[in-house]
This record gives sequence, structure tokens and C-alpha cells, in this order.
Amino acid sequence: MRRVSMTTAEAVKLQEKLRGRVIKKTTFKNPSTVGGVDVSVKDGISRAAVAVLTYPGQELVNTVTASRPTEFPYVPGLLAFREIPVILDAFEKLTDVPDFLIVDGQGYAHPRRFGVACHLGVELDIPAIGCAKSRLIGEYEEPGVKRGARSALYYEKEVIGSVVRTRDGVKPVFISIGHRVDLDTAVSLALGCVTRYRLPEPVREAHKAAGL
Repeated sequence: MRRVSMTTAEAVKLQEKLRGRVIKKTTFKNPSTVGGVDVSVKDGISRAAVAVLTYPGQELVNTVTASRPTEFPYVPGLLAFREIPVILDAFEKLTDVPDFLIVDGQGYAHPRRFGVACHLGVELDIPAIGCAKSRLIGEYEEPGVKRGARSALYYEKEVIGSVVRTRDGVKPVFISIGHRVDLDTAVSLALGCVTRYRLPEPVREAHKAAGL
């Protein structure tokens, strides 16, 4: 998706068209690398970073970045149209594509079930997981205080994600499928990428590299 010169109504229609391409089951096994994806925006410039780490070792292998003018406005639910063009620019610099991605943002936990993690996963046909720091939609009960505790995130009587405690006593994160992964596997993989901090290491590394 390189074209960003579209109206919000056109963007919504594209999401509704593409969401049927999301594969909700796990299509891979024994991953050895994971990519973290994040984007920062400042003064009209978007900067994307993709950090590739070993899995499960969480050793940094490579980091690539890209920048371009921010062409799409900030609209809740349409973050992909603001971020994916510059993310794709960064992906073009990768020599080895990671086995799966953890994206800083929503996946299926989205009003049209097609957040940025879904959109990127479908665009690249790579297994992808959404890991958001806050809720966009849905209701949930607070999970237990221990690492690994989780509760279902519901919206319109459907489970759209999991609220997951990644460290004892810290705020939970919101995990949802992006593409080519089921929810239980997404939660397990995300937890497998957490070390000393609340966020998975690939997302943390991407966040540091994307900072403007």
C-alpha cells in the first residue's frame, strides 16, 4: 500500500475489502527470528524501524529505518494508512525477512477487525501480531497480577484479543492477531519476547530506533 492520497471514506472501504484476507490460524512453526515494528511521527516526518531479533534468544540481529513525509492525517482506526508506507520503505532495506512480526499497534482488536498489524501482515504475507499499549475498543476484566495472566478482550460479543500481563504487577498489553497466527499462539510468542520490561524486546528495539 503505497498510495496514501485517499479520503478517510476510501480508506475505510479498503479495510473492509482487505479484512477478508486475514488468516486466523497459525501457518508457521519453529520460528528463529522475530521482527519488531514501530513508527514515530514528528514535525510532519514519519520514521519507521524494523528490529530483527533471534527467537527465542532475543539477541539483536539487525535494525533498519526509513523516513518520509507524513501524508495521511491521524484518524483513530486508520493508523495503517499513516504508517504502512514508511514501514514498507524500511522493509525494502532488510536482507532477511523475519519469521514473524510484532507490531506496535492493534491487529484484530479494531472496529473493522483490520488494524495496522493485520494490514501489514496481509500486505507482506508475513505472520504478524498486534501488541498495543492501550485499548482501542472492547471490554475486559483486569487480568491477574502475575506474569502470563490474561483475560479476554470482547467487542460485540466476540473475542477480539487478549489483555496480557507481561511482568508481575505492571500494566497489561493488548495482544491481537494480525495475520497467519491464532490468538493463543500470538500471546505465547509475545510473552516469549518479553525479558525485563513490559513490552516485547522487538517492539522496544524498534521504538528506540524509530525515535525522532
